[in-house]
Amino acid sequence: MTANDTIRNVPAAEQPAADGSQPDTPAFIGRRHEISEIKRVLPKTRLLTLTGAGGVGKTRLARRVSEIAQQKYRDGVRLVELATIDDEDLLAPAVAAALGIHDTGPDLVTLLVERLADKRVLLVLDNCEHLLGPCAHLVQRLLRGTPWLRILATSRQSLGVYGERVLYVPSLPVPEPGDTTRDVARRDAVRLFAERAATIRPGFLIDAANARAVARLARRLDGIPLAIELAAVRLRKVSVEDLANELDECLDVPAEIGSGTLARHQTLRATMDWSFGLCSPGEQRLWERLSMFPGGVDLETAEAVCAGQGLAREDVLDLMAGLVDKSILCRAEQHGGGVRYRMLEPVREYGRQRLPATDAEALRARYIDHYRRLTGRVRVDRMEPGQIDHHRMLNAELPNVRVALDFCFGRPRDAPAGLEIASALWAHWLVAGAFSEGRHWLKRGLALVSRPNTTRAMGLWASGLFALYQGDPAAGADLRECLTLARQSRDEAVLAFATQMSGVAALAEGDPEGGLALLEDALTRHRARDDVHAVGVTLYFATLFAAHLSPDRAAAYGEELVMMCEERDAALFRAYGRYALGIARWEQGDWRRAEAKMREVTAFWSAIDDRWGLLQCLEVLAWTAGARGRHERAARLLGAAHDLWRAVTASPSRPRFQVKSHQECVERARRALGTRAYTAAFREGARLRLSRAVAYALEEP
Repeated sequence: MTANDTIRNVPAAEQPAADGSQPDTPAFIGRRHEISEIKRVLPKTRLLTLTGAGGVGKTRLARRVSEIAQQKYRDGVRLVELATIDDEDLLAPAVAAALGIHDTGPDLVTLLVERLADKRVLLVLDNCEHLLGPCAHLVQRLLRGTPWLRILATSRQSLGVYGERVLYVPSLPVPEPGDTTRDVARRDAVRLFAERAATIRPGFLIDAANARAVARLARRLDGIPLAIELAAVRLRKVSVEDLANELDECLDVPAEIGSGTLARHQTLRATMDWSFGLCSPGEQRLWERLSMFPGGVDLETAEAVCAGQGLAREDVLDLMAGLVDKSILCRAEQHGGGVRYRMLEPVREYGRQRLPATDAEALRARYIDHYRRLTGRVRVDRMEPGQIDHHRMLNAELPNVRVALDFCFGRPRDAPAGLEIASALWAHWLVAGAFSEGRHWLKRGLALVSRPNTTRAMGLWASGLFALYQGDPAAGADLRECLTLARQSRDEAVLAFATQMSGVAALAEGDPEGGLALLEDALTRHRARDDVHAVGVTLYFATLFAAHLSPDRAAAYGEELVMMCEERDAALFRAYGRYALGIARWEQGDWRRAEAKMREVTAFWSAIDDRWGLLQCLEVLAWTAGARGRHERAARLLGAAHDLWRAVTASPSRPRFQVKSHQECVERARRALGTRAYTAAFREGARLRLSRAVAYALEEP
């Protein structure tokens, strides 16, 4: 059960958050010179790094350039947000996820290079400074092996890579002493202030009465966009003149610092101190605590983790509203309703620095406990309504879950909770195609949890599963130990899971009879325990892998799985069940019913953007087209699936149950069309964008 994205032509500035939320993006102001310079330099260099002080607007500028440059890059512009990643081992998986490259091998960087070798892509790496060395190493490897790749990075420091071009991003231009009102209003720093002020005071304009105060304010804030935005919200309470006076008093930056990056850093820090001082004690405390959430937070989580130690749970909502009013928090609507709150990275960094050590210990314990409970409750492997919503929620929470896992694996006593969390996420990582990240956390947990208990056994089970999907021989050692622990502990639940995955391993190693026998043994054990969720997963594997060996038995398993999913309204399970049943129908020789199942699943997987599932459907629909005698259509569908197979760094010969049917489909189409016509049709299909390939597969206009 896997899904992923291929490279798409989606402007980076328009990409929603991981949870599908759409922030209210303010108008982009200024930067004409910088944009013109980037457009001039970027086509001439492989790596362009935007540097500058925090809060100066590097990220917003990179996003704007990405949107403008979209049409220049045939295979798209992709943004990788690194601010939420602290572990260098997760850097390559993050880039793979952004590029839609299915994570199916242990050497992921090599797979990235192979996949990007013929792609014209602009890769935007945002906020590299805290992973400077790993980013530089990854960029070097990518650029050496990919002739057409362009990288635009943002960082407070250059990466130091050979051939790198660096563009310093200055503050916005501020008024000069003696400027007229008209000249003041034209300066970009003032335009930004006026735009933000108009959201506080509708109709706000720069005029002769306020121009001098606004000019003084813009100069005092050194044209730093973030500082200007934080200051503008104060207009709810005071006039522009009073605001300028307040800033004169609080932003007492020593003159000897000068006017460079250090001065701007001091100005931004002083502005943060000023904004912090304007918050109530409760808002200050909440700001500090919310800084622990790199992925943002919803109200329920904020109440669960941040309340306590002088902060009442019932006060959290009002305090969050106060932080939104002060532009400390950004509010965004979530997919399917609800609201999520986020901080800009400099604001979050400031809050982390202020968090008292006396609060941090208790907060850490609540943080771990919350995400242990959440990942145990919102599981993608449960046969129940809301599977898709659970997957989206975990996507949104993943940066925060990583923090919880780091907390857990930072102390041996918390390691079992971390291994529990990592094991509970197995299906989420499987559907997302994030095998390397799943194995990374499981490996850390297993290294710390050595006691032979259920927690370790299920960690070994999940680790073995990912190793199998990556074709790694290490899967055998994990599964053997899992089976040994289950037998020693006489834990029937763990024994059933260990037997199940041993069956999948046997099937993958070319022992269909032995593998199917183990799967049926596991199925009996899961049924005896009335574990309907485990029964569902095992039925999926049994249907898929038994289809070639015993089509009728596989069809019976598939029908049972689909019926269970219908009864329980498990949409994600149902799609995989129908797909597996379609494979069984094909092996029974009933290509019409196989085609009907694949059409149903194609429409569903297209709606949720499950790329792994879609390529499987395109593959099988090519077979059914060949069975109908529509060989040109079969060749086009094989071509459409081809690029997706490359995106998952696999081939139709890798899943054993597909090899024979794929080869027969290709050979029949070649014989019927001739090599030249077959190749032409195949290439036509390979050139189709995914949306058009899906429409073609479903025979839609």
